Amino acid sequence: VGSTGVRVKSHMIGPRALSGFSVDGTCLMKKSCPYDHYSFFLQSGAANVVPPKICINNNLIVGSVLNNAGVGINIVTLNGKTGEVLNTDHFDMYGGDVETLIKFLKSIETGSVVLMASYDEPATKLNDEARKLIADLGSSAIQTLGFRDTWVFVGGKGTSVKSSMEKHVKNDQASNKYDQWPELVQLEGCIPKYLD
Repeated sequence: VGSTGVRVKSHMIGPRALSGFSVDGTCLMKKSCPYDHYSFFLQSGAANVVPPKICINNNLIVGSVLNNAGVGINIVTLNGKTGEVLNTDHFDMYGGDVETLIKFLKSIETGSVVLMASYDEPATKLNDEARKLIADLGSSAIQTLGFRDTWVFVGGKGTSVKSSMEKHVKNDQASNKYDQWPELVQLEGCIPKYLD
């Protein structure tokens, strides 16, 4: 692995070679949503080279162009009624402190929509409390999220059902696309507005 990228099986790649995955600020949403829904597009990071992207209603909220994506778990919270972005943040789960993530998760208001995307390493520091708080938002994959897995998730505070808006690829040396990391994952869809 050189300083310009990571190995994709036997080929070197860098951010320019990953341009088919939209590393710029564009949101590649293909779906059209009803008026009472918000459209979203999530893209996990690619290895430790290309940061994740989170788009809402064709607007980039987190991504490399905005310089606001970081290693670990990237999170956007929305007001479920208005679609207004309430918070964006990222939490380093390799060298950071899980307590800052836990504090953030506990501060999410009922009725909020939560979007998450991994970058590089999302799981080393996750403990049972953090995993439970994310599971309470509707995630199923959080219980098995491991070292350098790729993952994207959309859920909500106050929901009692598991979200079907989630993708997870395990880090597996035998099948990894980017040497020590699995392929990136993308997810797009429509989120219904929160109704009391």
